[in-house]
Amino acid sequence: MKINVRQKTLILGIETSCDETAAAVVENGTVIRSNAVASQIDIHRRFGGVVPEVASRHHVDQITVICEEAMDKSEVAWSDLDAIAVTQGPGLIGALLVGVNGAKALAYAHGLPLVPVHHITGHIYANRFVRELEFPLIALVVSGGHTELVHMSQHGSYEVIGTTRDDAAGEAFDKIARTLGLPYPGGPKIDRLAKKGKPVIDFPRAWLEEGSLDFSFSGLKSAVINYVHNEQQRGHDLNAADIAASFQASVSEVLVKKTLIAAERVHAKQILVAGGVSANSVVRTEMEQAARTRGIPLIIPPLKLCTDNAAMIAASGTIGFLKGTRADLSLNGKANLAIEDF
Repeated sequence: MKINVRQKTLILGIETSCDETAAAVVENGTVIRSNAVASQIDIHRRFGGVVPEVASRHHVDQITVICEEAMDKSEVAWSDLDAIAVTQGPGLIGALLVGVNGAKALAYAHGLPLVPVHHITGHIYANRFVRELEFPLIALVVSGGHTELVHMSQHGSYEVIGTTRDDAAGEAFDKIARTLGLPYPGGPKIDRLAKKGKPVIDFPRAWLEEGSLDFSFSGLKSAVINYVHNEQQRGHDLNAADIAASFQASVSEVLVKKTLIAAERVHAKQILVAGGVSANSVVRTEMEQAARTRGIPLIIPPLKLCTDNAAMIAASGTIGFLKGTRADLSLNGKANLAIEDF
């Protein structure tokens, strides 16, 4: 189905899949009129990770305030909106339900269409704020819960051709950070620490069987944890910066090489990188260099759009709206939602 992406739209997006309560108004899928986010990082840091029940309760407290803030900052009236887009999944079910029910209430109250959005498609469409997408393309989605290679032949078409078989890249970052005594969230802390070290430790790269585009980071995670424990048992001083740099180099090499293989396999006109790990400085630098060498245009969102936000949900929701995707008031959150359903 061909979509007219030049059609004028104003979409309110709502995102509550994990620990960010967010709402945003986006014009034409490419212009952010407002982007309000209430972060819970400080709340969950004491636990070393996100506590689902705590996250859900804070979403309840913030959802109305954040939606009102997004509308006020956008200088858009409710009557000007074309639709409300909301993350249906995947994510923490309690957190998703807050956003879904909030969106249903607003859609009903203002007589607006309701557009369900897959969280991963939101990360992908965050790139459209940087540059218009050209097809076919390959999107590498790397976050705390996902590591996937997605082939897109047109707007709104998603084919997963590579996925993680165990730990996602972001999950591995958090676990290694915890092993090194770094606070949650681990990814940014690993990145900063690695800048002080060198990748001198030969940690493994999991390539899997020949031709596979899947990922596996559990072996790398175990190798790093075992290295740390062995060094401690021998009474050696740990060089945490070198460990962080070496771990990061292993993750980056696998992500970059498999993405390039995928891009060549589908004759991609663009490579997109999305998700929280796309903020990692080594991943960004290595991907930029590799894409430049192969002559394939690369798009990576600005740092503020790498992590969960509602602007990306509104951007993906714009495509869903133009496709004619609609939901009624029976819409429910789904913790495990397949991207191919969108």
